[in-house]
Amino acid sequence: MVAKFDLNDDSVVVIIGTGAGGGVLANELAQKGVKVVALESGGRYLPEDYINDEWESFTQLAWLDARTTSGSWRVAKDFAGLPAWIVKAVGGTTTHWAGASIRFQEHEWKALSTYGAVEGANLLDWPIDAAEMAPWYEKAEAKLGVTRTGDRAGLPGNNNYLVFEKGAKALGYKEVHTGRMAINSADYDDRMACQQTGFCFQGCKWGAKWSAAYTDIPRGEATGNLEVREKCHAARILHNDEGKVTGVEYFDADGNLQFQKARIVSVAGNSFESPRLLLNSASSMFPNGLANSSDQVGRNYMRHTTGSVYAIFDKPVRMWRGTTMAGIVQDEARHDPSRGFVGGYELETLSLGLPFMAAFLNPGGWGRGFTTALDHYENMAGMWIVGEDMPQATNRVTLSDAVDQYGLKVANVHFDDHPNDVAMRNHAYKQGIAMYEAVGATRAFPTPPYPSTHNLGTNRMSEKPEDGVVNKWGQTHDISNLFVSDGSQFTTGAAENPTLTIVALAIRQADYIAREMSAGNI
Repeated sequence: MVAKFDLNDDSVVVIIGTGAGGGVLANELAQKGVKVVALESGGRYLPEDYINDEWESFTQLAWLDARTTSGSWRVAKDFAGLPAWIVKAVGGTTTHWAGASIRFQEHEWKALSTYGAVEGANLLDWPIDAAEMAPWYEKAEAKLGVTRTGDRAGLPGNNNYLVFEKGAKALGYKEVHTGRMAINSADYDDRMACQQTGFCFQGCKWGAKWSAAYTDIPRGEATGNLEVREKCHAARILHNDEGKVTGVEYFDADGNLQFQKARIVSVAGNSFESPRLLLNSASSMFPNGLANSSDQVGRNYMRHTTGSVYAIFDKPVRMWRGTTMAGIVQDEARHDPSRGFVGGYELETLSLGLPFMAAFLNPGGWGRGFTTALDHYENMAGMWIVGEDMPQATNRVTLSDAVDQYGLKVANVHFDDHPNDVAMRNHAYKQGIAMYEAVGATRAFPTPPYPSTHNLGTNRMSEKPEDGVVNKWGQTHDISNLFVSDGSQFTTGAAENPTLTIVALAIRQADYIAREMSAGNI
């Protein structure tokens, strides 16, 4: 039976957001017998509801609430109202993700120690390391069914991959395969094997790709300890005179303001909405927002250094067939300053359908080059760059003067590329073009970063309270019963897609919260 908790039940843990962080935390706590209320601003969509059409799927799943942007980044010019594409639905952005699930490398946990101080960057070592995270990564890989880990085979390579692999090997790259993916290569954990349909980003119609929407959330509900309230938009977190949080005010599906009492509150609304909520929860005791005595809430926004390379061949590739991102080159994901930048990057296969290809190829750039590229869509191959960008104190989420449909101030996202980001992107463009030219591309061209990206930082983890927002458990330095459970707690971004690390941190955090609750510490 699905649980229903009273608004005045102050023994519950309230989790805001149900994605890779919040959805996993909710299930893990529910499995341990902890009562959880999860507030999700979006509706519930399952595989039978997903739409294999890019524009319609975008309308169904995307977070379309207002945001504003500033800064010199290309996205502010091309997509001012859409600084990033995240999902507004039960399961969060685990619905719309490629499935790439890669562990951080050992050195990436200690970026400041490894890279040294980088001018203009706000680097910091994580207060945890690879050895501490290894057992939690194992649990996360088992939960997600990650290929090429344990005894799980890799996915087959599609044509886009075969072109990519041939080009990579021609350049001498060695770490080339179809990736570690949270997409079943064989039936696993009550989910069928990948059917190679090619619409990985629009929600997996087969359920072969892991998503909290149809794994962790229903399993948590089945315990009787989890209630998910959909279409409920968190407005602010309240606290008592002792400075402990007491619950969450939210607008319900009918637009009425409600208040759910709580023993513990966890914020897991992505790197824009989580700091926005903390800042919107300012009070006389916390005039700069909750958990913000360090003035670090909203700062150090990272989105990975991204961009794409597409190439045209004289024969059909049909890159849209098969798994979208099952293909990776990892040789450049190392720290080697001789290339002109610190940190590294991954190259991963990518294909977009015609509508999005038209929108993203060169936004606002029309003419012969654009039309001839689209004319050769069938003969096109594509890849995506994912690299470690530098945290900067000035890259940040603040409250805009604009308000949303509830009268709440919206997030303004300010971002400028760091010179290290630019040097890395240019190196990656050069390598990607060389890969395709090595296998006979008639034309290869880079495209600028998209608004669909990995949002990280803004509530970063730190050893010392003055350097960040949360401690090594995602517990805010300022308020012991307030936690952050999403990618906003990332201290640095590493070169790897972040979902696996978010899930591993959530499993570890659930263990900590349950232990501290039992001990009566929170």
